[in-house]
Amino acid sequence: MNLLQRIAISALALPLALSANFTAGQTLQVLPEQLRIEVRNPEQLSRTALPDVATPFTVASSSETRDEQRLSLDEAIQIAVRNAEVVRVLNGVSAVSSGRTIYDVSISNANIDAQTAIFDPSFDITTTINKTDRPDGGYDLLSGVFTGSSTDSNNTIIGLSKRNYNGASVGLNANGVNSYFSPGVPSYRTFAEITLRQPLARGYGRDVNLAPVVVARIDTERSYFQFKDSVQELVRGVIAAYWNLVAARINVWARSQQVEQADFAYARALERKAVGLDKAADVAQAKSALANFRATLITARSNLILTETALRNILGYPPSSTSVLVPTSTPIREQVDFNWDEILAMAELYRPDIIELKLVLEADQQTLLQADNQAKPQLDGIANYRWDGLSGEIPIGSLQRSNPGQFAGFNIGVNFSVPLGLRRDRSNLRRQELLLQRDQVNLDQGVHQMVHQLTINYRNLEQYFVLYVAYKEAREAALINYENQVGEVLSGRREFINALQAITDWGNAVSQEAASITQYNTELANVERQTGTILETHGIRFVEEQYGSLGPRGYLGLRRCDRIYPEKFSIDSEGDRYRESPGSSDDSFELQALSYKEEDRTAPRLESSPEDSPEINKPKIRVPQEEPPTQQDNRAKTNTTQKLLEALRLNEVLKKRDASGLLPTSKPRVSRRLSDLLRK
Repeated sequence: MNLLQRIAISALALPLALSANFTAGQTLQVLPEQLRIEVRNPEQLSRTALPDVATPFTVASSSETRDEQRLSLDEAIQIAVRNAEVVRVLNGVSAVSSGRTIYDVSISNANIDAQTAIFDPSFDITTTINKTDRPDGGYDLLSGVFTGSSTDSNNTIIGLSKRNYNGASVGLNANGVNSYFSPGVPSYRTFAEITLRQPLARGYGRDVNLAPVVVARIDTERSYFQFKDSVQELVRGVIAAYWNLVAARINVWARSQQVEQADFAYARALERKAVGLDKAADVAQAKSALANFRATLITARSNLILTETALRNILGYPPSSTSVLVPTSTPIREQVDFNWDEILAMAELYRPDIIELKLVLEADQQTLLQADNQAKPQLDGIANYRWDGLSGEIPIGSLQRSNPGQFAGFNIGVNFSVPLGLRRDRSNLRRQELLLQRDQVNLDQGVHQMVHQLTINYRNLEQYFVLYVAYKEAREAALINYENQVGEVLSGRREFINALQAITDWGNAVSQEAASITQYNTELANVERQTGTILETHGIRFVEEQYGSLGPRGYLGLRRCDRIYPEKFSIDSEGDRYRESPGSSDDSFELQALSYKEEDRTAPRLESSPEDSPEINKPKIRVPQEEPPTQQDNRAKTNTTQKLLEALRLNEVLKKRDASGLLPTSKPRVSRRLSDLLRK
């Protein structure tokens, strides 16, 4: 045994010896049947870090302890995009994961290299050591043993192969065999060869062989536009959640005004009943109205909390915080006129879902090309050229070898193979043709649905703007009606039910006006979303390296860069699209508290409940700015009533109501002078 053989045997013996204990105990072991379900205790699983989240605030929480965090719509969009490692979309009063992450496109992009790898050169080297002892059936009379032959060999094969884009395979192989025969002499046999296999039917052609690479690139493009589609929905959801928050704040303000007016009306009814001017039915009606308005306010505050939480969710913020989000952007109040033909053409060109359907068709065409090629018979041209050499020790002890190129040969042939009927391949071809037709009609349906959706958005734009104008007029008319109705009630000429209806109409008009204009602004974003241009409209661009993922170098690039994943977005914030208010978005609605006195025109805090704000529980006297034309006696009666109400407001009986503010704790004390005034 020569030195090379001994080294090879030693190298193989070491790992075999190390694994002997394992193989001895495991090779004969038979695992039992799995007859029960084995589940680990949850405490055995790895723990996940929890975010630091404050105690959630509720409708019963006081808003006085929460700071204000001013937030413009442009800032909200930037925050949401920067926190979009997992893309979230708005779902009602919450936000959920879209199922898309920043890594999806890069994962798909890696498949391109996997498909291209079949054209990379391949290098192989194999070394084997063989020892064979064979009896030959002979018998040595002198030694008394059977005779045989022994062969020791060391075989090394080196190969290099490459496949080109036309399907041809070229290989270069070299083989060396060092043999020792007993009885016999040592010899060393070598050979080198070049082989070529060229498909002439199935597998022939550049387009056919590159089709898997093209499909992989198309799949990456599809993944990219799917991701872009989810980011567009993210931005649209941020805009919708932002304007929902603005509308919810205005609704809370309007309901707070209704509670304030109903509280004053109830206090007035109690005082008038105490002096015999009102009946118990009047007090019950005022009490019922106050309770209903307070219930409506609680519902409005609950909706405000939900809308703020939804905005926090889609921004990537925790659900609760010590600060309250205060929107500062003012909604667009001008009617935007879109050219129908332009937005239709733009949607067909830029909508990610339409682009994806087009890419599916392109992938189908590549797959059809492959299926058509597979339906052809196998016809390959084969060529081989080989050089053989031999060296060894002759019986006289000298070393002899053949001359280079002395022994050479070649072969050329054709390999033909075809399944009779080609049933499977032809069925796959028909199937792919039908898939192509199916995806074509899916594209047509996508365009059809796109047109209908754009039609709905186009109509909604007009509807919400017209509604805004109508509710704005309704708000102005409701305010005038309120002033007149309350003036009539205070003068004693009408019942409280008229003022109650006026308060309800005014509050509804304010809420509906805010809802319609915020819906109009949301619908503007919907149109941009449906045309596929909402990201560009808001200055958002993808600037990472092409589809970037862990970077092209993956984990190998950790030492060369600070982070393995590059920045994914660039936001152009030089020109913000939405105008900002110096205060909050509420200022753009020109909100004024319901009061006839100029010094009382101060709106309560938006998040204050009737119990939190002393201004709401404090009754206010409503004095008309202009007296309606009445008779002389009615005017005198009105002046007397106003003086009476001023006296009632200062009466200590109002301070003796219980904590609920609904019932007096004791019988009111009325002075004789006041009683005399009431009788008049």
